Amino acid sequence: MKKTGIPVLKALAILVLVNILAEFAHTRFDLTEDRRYTLSEPSIATVEKFTSPVIIDVLLEGKLPPEFVKLRTETQQLLEEFAAENDEIEFTFVDPLDGVAEVDATIAELQGLGLTPTQVTVQNDNKVSQEIIFPWAMVTYNNRTVKVPLLKNKQGASTEERINNSVQHLEYAFADAFTKTTLTEKKRVAVIKGNGELGDIYLADFLTTVRDYYNIGAITLDSVVTNPQKVLNQLKEYDLALVAKPTEAFSEAEKYVLDQYIVNGGKSVWLVDQVNIALDRLFNNSGSAIALPYELGLTDFFFKYGVRINPNLISDMYFTQIVLATGDGKASQYEPLPWLYHPMVFSQNNHPINTNLEAIRFQFANAIDTIANAYTKTIILKSSPLSKVDTTPRQVRLSMIDSPPDKEVFNNGGKAMAVLIEGDFSSAYANRVKPLKLEGIKEKGNTNKMLVVSDGDIIKNQLRNGRPLELGYDKWTSNYYGNKEFLVNAFNYLLDDTGLINIRNKQVAIPFLDEKKIIEQRTKWQLLNIGLPVVLVAIFGLLFNYFRKRKYGS
Repeated sequence: MKKTGIPVLKALAILVLVNILAEFAHTRFDLTEDRRYTLSEPSIATVEKFTSPVIIDVLLEGKLPPEFVKLRTETQQLLEEFAAENDEIEFTFVDPLDGVAEVDATIAELQGLGLTPTQVTVQNDNKVSQEIIFPWAMVTYNNRTVKVPLLKNKQGASTEERINNSVQHLEYAFADAFTKTTLTEKKRVAVIKGNGELGDIYLADFLTTVRDYYNIGAITLDSVVTNPQKVLNQLKEYDLALVAKPTEAFSEAEKYVLDQYIVNGGKSVWLVDQVNIALDRLFNNSGSAIALPYELGLTDFFFKYGVRINPNLISDMYFTQIVLATGDGKASQYEPLPWLYHPMVFSQNNHPINTNLEAIRFQFANAIDTIANAYTKTIILKSSPLSKVDTTPRQVRLSMIDSPPDKEVFNNGGKAMAVLIEGDFSSAYANRVKPLKLEGIKEKGNTNKMLVVSDGDIIKNQLRNGRPLELGYDKWTSNYYGNKEFLVNAFNYLLDDTGLINIRNKQVAIPFLDEKKIIEQRTKWQLLNIGLPVVLVAIFGLLFNYFRKRKYGS
C-alpha cells in the first residue's frame, strides 16, 4: 500500500510545483502554419508603454453568421496574445443591439460615432435573412478612445474572402490603435501652398484623418522670392511635405528650396497631374474640352530622382463610373456610365503601402516612366493589362461614352501610376549653377523616401452642401474606394521609424467550410457524426456482454 502511494504523492508534488512555477513564468506556443498568433516585435512594442488599464470593447457578440464567428474567434485569440504581453489590457465582447428598445435610434447613434454597420445576408437551409453587424472595436486608454475597424471590404470579394482579409489585417489594426492612444510627440506634415494646389476643403477629410498621427501645418512657397532661407528653415521643421495637385509652374528657386529640404532628410509626397483636364471643364463646356499638358517645371526635378510623369492620359477597361443625366426634361434620369479616363486600380499587394487595399479611383491619370539610376524604385500602383495611353493635346468629349471602345487597342497596359523612390538622395542641382544662395547646402544626403503619384485628385474629397465628404466616397454612385487608406499607409510608411507598417505584409489563411457541400451532404455527415458513434457503442456493448457471458456464465 505504501509503495503504491509514493508514485501518487510524487505526481501530486510535481503538479503542485508546475503550477507554482506557472504563476511566475509562462509561455505560449503558436503551432499554426502561418504563425498568425505570433506577434511581431513592433506590435509588442506598442503595448509595452501601457501603465494603466486599457479597455477594449469588441462589438462582435450575439447572433453572428458563421464567417463572423470566425472573425470573432480570431479577434479574441489575437487579443489574448496582446493581453499576455501586458496584463493592463482588458477586453470584452458586446452586442450593441442586445436588449435595445429603439434599434433604429441605436444604429443611428453608432453611425454618428463613425461605426458603420455591415448588412450580411445569412442563408440557413432554404431561409434567407438579413443581419446587421457592427464589426468594430473601441480601444480606450487614459480617456482617449480609438476606433478599430475589424472588417476589410473589397469589391467583388466573397464573405469568406473579406473575413480572410480582415483576419490578416487584425494585428496591424490593433497595433495601430495602441500607437494612437499613446502618442505624445507627433511628427509634422507640411502642406505646400503657392502653386495652385488643391484648397483645404478638398483635403479636409484626409488631413482630419492623419491628425491622429501627425501635426499639420502649411508652408507657402511665395515667400521664396523675398526670403528663401526663411522658407527652407521653416520647411526643415517638418518631417514630410505634401504637394497636392499643383497647377502653376514652380520656379527654379522654389524647386531648389524643396530640393534642399529633401536632401536634408525631408520626406515628400507628390500628387501631380501632368495634363490639364477635369470633368467640371467638360460639364461647363457643352461636354467637350481640350486636354493640354501642364507646364509645371518639374520634369527635370523628377528626372534626377529617376521618374518622369508623361503628358498623356491613361484609358482603362477597368474603369469607375460617372453619373450623367439621360432623357429630356422631367423624363431625365441620372445614370452611372463607364468612364475610361477614371481607372479603377487594384493593388498588387507587393508592398506594405498597398497590401490588402480596396480598389483605388484615379481621375485623368498619367503614365509614369522609371529611369535607371542609383535609387530604388517600387511601382506601388499601375493600370490594368487592358489599358492604353492617349497622347495630348487631344479633345475629350462626354459623348465618348456612347461609342463602345475597341478592345483590340487596349493592349499596352501595366503603366506605372504611383512610384516609391528610396535611397541616398543627391541634390537635383549637384554640379549645376544654383538659382540662389542658401546656407548649409548639401550635395548629397542620407537615406530618404519619396512617393510620386500621377493624379492630384487621388486625395480630393467630394463636397455635399459645401461640406467635405469622406475621401474615397463617390456621392453620385455611393461607391467607396480605397484612396484614403492608400494615402494613410503611404504617410505611415514614409514616417514610420518602428516598422509597424510592415505588419501589413503578414499573410494568413483561414480555412472555411464549403457551404454548398454542407447543404448537399448534411444528412450523410449527421449520420456519420451522430449515428455512427451510437451504432459503435451499441456494437461494443453487445460484444462486451457476449464475451462476458461466455467467460463468466455458468
